[in-house]
Amino acid sequence: MSATTMPGIVIRPAVIEDLPAVERLLISSDLPIAGVAGSLCAFVVAESDERIVGVVGLEVCCAHALLRSTAVDPEFRDRGLGRLLVERIIAEAEARGIRALYLLTTTAERYFPSFGFVTTTRDAVPEPIRETTEFTSACPSSATVMCLALPTH
Repeated sequence: MSATTMPGIVIRPAVIEDLPAVERLLISSDLPIAGVAGSLCAFVVAESDERIVGVVGLEVCCAHALLRSTAVDPEFRDRGLGRLLVERIIAEAEARGIRALYLLTTTAERYFPSFGFVTTTRDAVPEPIRETTEFTSACPSSATVMCLALPTH
């Protein structure tokens, strides 16, 4: 992944030193941090003045992945940063040959269809994804499950 820029913001792959700032941003956004440390190498962060202001991640499970931990600092919302982060992580999943992305949300079920995600059932999700911490304990069973099929090359 190469760095992407927008005015005043650099989007880049996360590194282990980003973990405390990423966890703070997720906690302040009421998102779970369980499993983040183990998947941080597949996360992307947005940085402004050396401060993490946005994050999105993948939790890769074989040919599928869980899109997770999408958060933007309140000061940077409504500027298209969340969209840029999600588009970047979708492109990364495609580059890795991931066949489908899944996500759980309690607040953004109207946001993700703009990327092509459709609502699905927990039973339709592949077992390795259902076994992630996000599915088993971090997100409530009432969370909406969504899927995005990715083009195969």
